[in-house]
Amino acid sequence: MGFPINRPRRMRRTETLRRMLRETRLAADDFIQPYFVCPGRDVKKPVAAMPGVAQMSVDNVVREAREAWAAGVPAVLLFGLPARKDATGSEAWNDHGEVQRAIRELKEAVPGLAIVTDVCMCEYTDHGHCGIVKNGDVDNDATLELLVREALSHARAGADIVAPSDMMDGRVGAIRAALDEAGFADVAIMAYSAKFASAFYGPFREAAESAPRFGDRRSYQMDPPNGDEAMREVALDLEEGADLVMVKPALPYLDLIYRVKHEFNAPVVAYNVSGEYAMIRAAGINGWIDEERATLEALTSIKRAGADLIITYFATDVAKRLR
Repeated sequence: MGFPINRPRRMRRTETLRRMLRETRLAADDFIQPYFVCPGRDVKKPVAAMPGVAQMSVDNVVREAREAWAAGVPAVLLFGLPARKDATGSEAWNDHGEVQRAIRELKEAVPGLAIVTDVCMCEYTDHGHCGIVKNGDVDNDATLELLVREALSHARAGADIVAPSDMMDGRVGAIRAALDEAGFADVAIMAYSAKFASAFYGPFREAAESAPRFGDRRSYQMDPPNGDEAMREVALDLEEGADLVMVKPALPYLDLIYRVKHEFNAPVVAYNVSGEYAMIRAAGINGWIDEERATLEALTSIKRAGADLIITYFATDVAKRLR
């Protein structure tokens, strides 16, 4: 026999053969599309650091969500930009706030759409931190009460899933207990379980107007070198009642997405964050890479690592391509 006997390239020779043997497949159902909801009407303010992304008033969020749903995207994630900010972020639990209005209007306009809401204080506080600040740091237990108020307000508006992103200890348990007691046992919790103090959040902070006025968030977000700690965080959130657990960011933490899926066999969400999006978009706009291929490759790697769902600013565009 001639060498080599085994020739894997035989099955790569045509697009048809490659498609037949493809192990990991992206689908529109894998995606959650984020939106930044701001006050006003007919507002669409582009985010300079995230080409193609904008702060939008509720009416434009509804228009964009209709387009996402038509493309096959099953869910959206809402972040709120309030008309005013204060030390406690009190607009977060205003039943007439922008996110709450968006939930109600989306439920009416796109009934099948699943609505996820970010539960955190950083967009709403005048200091930009994720809770009550005492002595220069976020007070964990005092913050839990505020997160509960926000989650309940979103549930009253009709949210399907609340997603606490603050990284306070015990917040999943506190929110689960409050939701159940208030009659919202069917509202699910998507926990930002392994959320790292990452350099890849910069463009998001411009979009959400949530940069800290002092210091940083390393006393509550995770240290990037720590994988075992991430597993402990995931375990705690599942014990407290999380229905889905998240790793954030995605691309620098593919190993942890894999570990979470294999160690816990729970629904895993990966957040393809603003910095990951901005790098691909900027390189594509400048002609340095093939943006379409790079996007699909990056998202496929996240799913191959074990993510069941991917939050990504590319969601609607990629869903249209896949369709």
